[in-house]
This record gives sequence, C-alpha cells and structure tokens, in this order.
Amino acid sequence: MLELGLQNLLSPVVLFFILGLLASLLRSDLSVPEAIAKLLALYLLMSIGFRGGVEVAHHGLTGPLLATLGAGILLSFLTPFAAYFLLRATTGLGRIDAAAVAGHYGSISAVTFIAVTGMLTQLGIAYDGYMVAVAAAMETPAIISALLLARAPGGAAKRAPVGAMVREILLNGSIVILIGSFVIGAITGERGFTMLKPFIVDAFPGFLCLFLLDMGIVAGRGMLTGWRQISPAMATFAVVMPLLGAAAAAFLATAIGLAPGTAAILITLAASASYIAVPAAMRLALPEANPAISLTLSLGLTFPFNLLLGIPLYIAMAQWVAV
Repeated sequence: MLELGLQNLLSPVVLFFILGLLASLLRSDLSVPEAIAKLLALYLLMSIGFRGGVEVAHHGLTGPLLATLGAGILLSFLTPFAAYFLLRATTGLGRIDAAAVAGHYGSISAVTFIAVTGMLTQLGIAYDGYMVAVAAAMETPAIISALLLARAPGGAAKRAPVGAMVREILLNGSIVILIGSFVIGAITGERGFTMLKPFIVDAFPGFLCLFLLDMGIVAGRGMLTGWRQISPAMATFAVVMPLLGAAAAAFLATAIGLAPGTAAILITLAASASYIAVPAAMRLALPEANPAISLTLSLGLTFPFNLLLGIPLYIAMAQWVAV
C-alpha cells in the first residue's frame, strides 16, 4: 500500500491536482477558463464512456456485469441511510441538510472514477470496461434515498414536481455524455475504437492533468469559502464515510468474485462523493438545504482525501480481497 501511495502521489495527475490546490489556497490568480474546464470534462467522460461501450461490445452482456450492476445500485441506494444516521448522531445537522449530504455520499464522483481508472492503467492492472455502466447506474439511486430521508415523518422538505426532478437527474450533462458515449462505443465496437484511439486514448493523460489542475483550484476555493460552516465532527465524517463505503463495496466485490482491477473501481465508486449530479438535483428537490455544507465536505475534503490517499488504499484493498 505504501508503494502504491507513493506512486500515486508522484504521478503527474496527482501533482497537477496538488499544484491547483496550493495555487488556490495561496490565492494565486491561476485559473482555467470555465468553457475550457467544461470541454475537458466532456472529453474525459466521452473517452471513458466510449471505451466502456467498446469493452461491452467485445465481451457482451455477462453474469458478472449484471451482478456488479446490481451491487452498485444497492450500494448507491443504501449508503445514504448509513451516512444520514451517522451525521445525525455525530454532527447535529438538521434533517434536511443531513439528507442532502447523505445523497452526495451515496452517489459517485465521475472524476474519482476517471482517476482510479487512470492509476490502474498506469500500474498495468486490468479492469472490466463495463464499470462505466455501473458508475452511471450509481448516480441516481442515492438521490431517491436522500429524498426519502428528507420526506420521512417529521421532515419539512418541500415537494418538487416529480417530472422536473426526473428530468434534472436523467438529463444531467455528465450522465448524458457518459451513457451516450457508452452506447456509441457499444454500437461501433472495435472499428470505432481504431478510428478514435489517438484522440480518446493517447491524448487522455494530458487532458486528465489539465482537468485535475482545475479541480485542485476549485477544491481549494471551496476550502477557503466553506470551512467556517464545517465542524470537526463533519470533517471527520468526510474521511470516515468513504472508508465505510469502501468496506461495504469490498464485501460485495468478494461475494461477486470480481477481479482486483474491477473490484478496485467498485470500491472507489462506493467511497466517492458526488459534487456534480447530486448538487444539481438537490438544488431542485431540496432548495432549503445548504449547498455550502455538502460541497465543502464532498469536494473540499472527501475528493482530495480519495485522490491523495484513498485510491491507493482501495487498490490495495481490492488486491487483498479479490480473486
């Protein structure tokens, strides 16, 4: 694990994230234009989705794919309940804010998914491409759980129109590009992969470094502006909850019989926290929740923890428990 951690910390991807984080904390004027940041995000999600579709086209629908998909959906739906009760017991957060934060921790971070696949590739550890579909499937169940928690007896959450909420979730840009690219990759298969390989494979590391530079800047800004609302108990939750999610995923990965690389991705997804799809849905469905708390915890604390320390731990865990 120590060796994995050192390799991760000394990789260009992580060092560019640290550069952005430090620049932001030191109040440098370094920035990535918003339009370029969106383009980088679209490229990375398209590349990951397309390659996953190609893998499914090559291997077809299999038992492990369906079992892993079921495990991912189960984790996404149940994790918010554990997060909610942990928050309520230790932090004193109100019902609505606790439910909103819990939804973030049940869903997944597409960027953390990209980071773990990048590190696995760097280490030469194979993984199944269908994990793209699993990642996409894990976005939404947690949102449903958060709304159930917020609207439980005694809750004061306002009801958003169901149709508008479903549209907000399913048509979120990250989900559309991820699923759309996955479908295109599945349709075109090896022929499409050969055509796009220089763009979606060879250029991927450079684009990832630029994107994580920007994510470091954004995470640093979140720390600077949101730290006043975060108690020590909340900060502890931002580190403990990923470990609990990782442990649950490791158990399921062992039960399914996943290979180490694929298990590492499932464990990392369960340990990650959303800061794109869920904030958008919570803004619509739970407008009374304070987004500064959720984003500071998920993006300002959990994301750096996972990127710097968590991913090497999750890969080591996968190699220990997987077949």
